[in-house]
Amino acid sequence: MGLGTVALTGAAGNIGSVVRTALRPEAERLILLDRVPLRPETDNEDVHTIDLRDAAAVDSALAGAGQVIHLGGVPDEAPLADLLEANVLGTHHVLEAARRGGIERVVLASSNRVTGFYPVSHRTAPQHPVRPDGLYAVSKAAIEALGQLYADKFGLSVVCLRIGSFEPTPTEPRHLATWLSPRDAVGYIRAALTAPPSVRFATAYAVSANTRRFWELPDPAVLGYTPVDDAESHARDIAGAGLPADPTAPQAGPYALPEFTLRHLRP
Repeated sequence: MGLGTVALTGAAGNIGSVVRTALRPEAERLILLDRVPLRPETDNEDVHTIDLRDAAAVDSALAGAGQVIHLGGVPDEAPLADLLEANVLGTHHVLEAARRGGIERVVLASSNRVTGFYPVSHRTAPQHPVRPDGLYAVSKAAIEALGQLYADKFGLSVVCLRIGSFEPTPTEPRHLATWLSPRDAVGYIRAALTAPPSVRFATAYAVSANTRRFWELPDPAVLGYTPVDDAESHARDIAGAGLPADPTAPQAGPYALPEFTLRHLRP
């Protein structure tokens, strides 16, 4: 099934680059947005060098899109003002462009770290209250709330993907639970784009089929994708993989440490 005209923000990023390559043959037209200059590589690519904080530029770039994959923004811990501008305000501009332009589906890149303070022993589901592990996670919880608002108030169809540890292969013990392979990332995003129109708002963890995962996989009736990769197949190459995990430790691992956020706060 063809995907029509799909817009992709953050197209130059790690995930965006993989998604761009994977969806290029399936999309009638692929609109690529990033602050980093890009060049079209095929006839069906349309590139825009913009800052998502510029509402008018976002409106213009998304004109004619039927669906949006929103990956753009600050990808890690930072001062709250920067996160609010790039992540929350940028997402607001994307959702506003979707509302104004009659875009059918918006896929928002959230993060597993919105629930980072649940203990490792807790099997976390999207309906559980958020427990952010830092300021970055707070900004992602806010974009989920924006997505819910635009679905409830304006009738947009919004799917939030709580993305796991996106890496070519898992490289540390935490990844044995949190890894999201490139193949599974594309599978989740494609499923989010093609979910039934009856899916008005949904939140799902985008994580590979890891034996040690601590997040629930999506309901197939909502998101029709079953992950295929398992970090366990790489465990022999990861130092410390055989050590038992502390069941009371936060799922966020080092991201939950005070020091991770304190360096972004005024002394």
